[in-house]
Amino acid sequence: MAKHITTEDFDQEVTHSDKLVMIDFFAEWCGPCKMLAPAIDALSSEYEDKVKIFKCDVDNEPELAGQFGVQSIPTIVFLKDGELVDKVVGFQSKEALADKLNKLM
Repeated sequence: MAKHITTEDFDQEVTHSDKLVMIDFFAEWCGPCKMLAPAIDALSSEYEDKVKIFKCDVDNEPELAGQFGVQSIPTIVFLKDGELVDKVVGFQSKEALADKLNKLM
């Protein structure tokens, strides 16, 4: 299951990570976000040794969402060495996200 990230632990978990990081920006009330959740959790298990996968509730962490220009949800960002390397907006299939992860690793 993907860990929830907050502004407080962002620096430690993301900025200084030596792994690729994926963050799913979502909200509890968002239908497409709920549809995406099982895929995010499955990828978190499948890639746990290779990629850090997090979820970020935009209602609880508006500052973090703003840092990445999140205007629509779900938005998924990919970071290497704390820097944004890719971003996708809207529902994505598990396969599409796995392909993206494999290309960015």
